[in-house]
Amino acid sequence: MSGDWLSAPVAEHEEPVDFDTSIAHPARVYDYWLGGKDNFEADRAAGSAAAQANPAILTGVRANRAFLARAVRLLTGAGIRQFLDVGTGLPSADNTHEVAQAAAPQSRIVYVDNDPIVLAHARALLSSTPEGATAYIDADARDVDTVLGKAAETLDFSQPVAVMALMVMQYIADADDPHSIIARLVGATAPGSYLVLSDTVSDVHAEVTSVATARLNERLGPVQLTRRPRAEIGRYFAGLDLVEPGLVPLNRWRPPPGGTAPAEDLPAYCGVGRKP
Repeated sequence: MSGDWLSAPVAEHEEPVDFDTSIAHPARVYDYWLGGKDNFEADRAAGSAAAQANPAILTGVRANRAFLARAVRLLTGAGIRQFLDVGTGLPSADNTHEVAQAAAPQSRIVYVDNDPIVLAHARALLSSTPEGATAYIDADARDVDTVLGKAAETLDFSQPVAVMALMVMQYIADADDPHSIIARLVGATAPGSYLVLSDTVSDVHAEVTSVATARLNERLGPVQLTRRPRAEIGRYFAGLDLVEPGLVPLNRWRPPPGGTAPAEDLPAYCGVGRKP
């Protein structure tokens, strides 16, 4: 594994990164929903149109961020010290490396994304405790060989790794076989590794979510959102032992006592599975 986790990725992306701000992009739309500043008029228009059709989107993105933090804390408590975060998105509060290294400073995190604006913010992601490491890979999640090859420069795949795929597989088309992508990523990890995954579903509040999806996809570029039934989300965990409470709506996954989790089930499911 490489200990020089910072210099190479930063040097690679020091030049300005070009991206088309006239077309909405999922990472920037998500940033808008979270109340971030790294978005443009096209992203805000797309995000607003979808949220008008399905106001629960705003609750859902916050619930997804909270799920990430709770899952990472659970895994660091279980001894996991390596994380492969696929579909990173724009930096926000409670990023994977921040949560993991706050609990276990020696944690090593590799982020994967191929969105140009995320590349432009890679330096913000590439911070680490002295004991740990944080690296960034410019790669498409569908290019599993590249992802695994570059991640191995920072992560030791002979030891357990947590594969993180939060709200990203919905942007992988059926033709690209998202289930095989997850299977290959998890398949490359050692026993005792974990999969942490969340995604929207098509069979909860179906009418509302279908309208919201259509409005969003009208404004997105070639990266389109594909909602799938709950059973299809469950397939990602095939061969894994689901951690309690299993595959549940985002607001039902270990909500903190006395917290403010939404009472109504969200049209997005999540789970954490352990590789035997």
